[in-house]
Amino acid sequence: MNDSAVHRVVVVGGGFGGLQAALGLRRAPVQVTLIDRRNFHLFQPLTYQVATGALSPGEIAYPLRAIFKGDHNIRVLLAEVADFDLPARELHLRPVAGVTAPAVVGYDSLIVSGGSQYSYFGHDDWSEFAAEVKSLESALAVRGRILGAFEAAESESDPERRAAWLTFAVVGGGPTGVEMAGQIAELARDTLRDNFRTIDPATGRILLVEAADRLLTSFPPSLSAKASRSLLKLGVTPLVGRTVVGVDGEGVTIDDGSGATERIAARTIIWAAGVAAAGLASRLGELTGADLDRAGRLAVERDLTLPGHPEVFALGDMVRVRSPGGSIATLPGVAPVAMQQGRYAARVIQERLRGRDAAPFRYHDKGNLATIGRGAAVADIKGLHLSGLAAWTTWLVVHLFYLIGFENRVVVLVQWFFSFATHGRGARLITDTRGPRSGDGREGRTGRGARTP
Repeated sequence: MNDSAVHRVVVVGGGFGGLQAALGLRRAPVQVTLIDRRNFHLFQPLTYQVATGALSPGEIAYPLRAIFKGDHNIRVLLAEVADFDLPARELHLRPVAGVTAPAVVGYDSLIVSGGSQYSYFGHDDWSEFAAEVKSLESALAVRGRILGAFEAAESESDPERRAAWLTFAVVGGGPTGVEMAGQIAELARDTLRDNFRTIDPATGRILLVEAADRLLTSFPPSLSAKASRSLLKLGVTPLVGRTVVGVDGEGVTIDDGSGATERIAARTIIWAAGVAAAGLASRLGELTGADLDRAGRLAVERDLTLPGHPEVFALGDMVRVRSPGGSIATLPGVAPVAMQQGRYAARVIQERLRGRDAAPFRYHDKGNLATIGRGAAVADIKGLHLSGLAAWTTWLVVHLFYLIGFENRVVVLVQWFFSFATHGRGARLITDTRGPRSGDGREGRTGRGARTP
């Protein structure tokens, strides 16, 4: 579509929100430009399985161009947004990965789905030692650290240093932290059994640190308790009511809530606590005067547009939504919220082209799911509380349903079946040639990856 009279829609971010917005416009009389700094859509809820060797990167990512290959009104640009010129309705871009990109892209409607990143609560220096799994790059780095820790322990003769290599601290007791801790425990106690000659991986300690008084605070207390019991059976030690106050190359320091601190020697630390909005949110806040909360989330109107700019939509983890009464609601930072908002923004644009107004956005909560291990999960689906195999089966079906690409669904289903039947993990590869942190605490900085929409 090259007709200059056609309505131009620019979508920033190929994550859940941006992808659904573009999909919602594939049959509309508009020209869509989808901009992302990665050439693929990442199914972020499963990055922790890449980090633990259960799945390979290509099984949870799908090329954006392949998704839209049959939609001639949608083009994909590999680029990064450098700035917004809202009065001129233009985006300023910069190239990524050495690929040339247009300096400026104009729009009639703009949808920004910039996503979020993990927050280290003012201690960004901790990120060198406590890696996260929000991006594909960081998940691969964590995989190298976890597997490398077992390798280092195998060749370590000092008992204390070996114990530190076999101690894994996961910070954050939400779904990602719970799932990560459970997967590391299964890896150590099941998959790696009989793989080593000097160490017994099953003797490793997996600690799950959470500042609240229970894990999975977004779930009912009864399901949180069941999740804790399942983790204990796997060999995970939940440390609730404790706050991390220090992180370095040798371990973590935690506060038990009374002011007393404890030092834990752990050579592998994984961060899954707290999120902050992408930097695009703060820039839009500066340009429009929209409110920002402490996490950097932008306050948008009831139709997900920015104050004074009805042509600009903002979605997902980077926003809070104004309610009919004027209060501002913070929605859960989960994929279904972004997906519903993306579809809604696409509908609003089409309604406007027809000269009609759209109803305000309303989120429909379909429930929460978290997996713990083989055949173990918890689910809260509109008041229906499930645990064990029933919840795990529900989790499996839901994730397969939302995974992009028929081929990916088939491959992931086969991999999960193989893993369930054989206790194996076929992607236990260390691809970071720098290896784990050396004994003297020196290491190259592991890239945290880019914003994941």
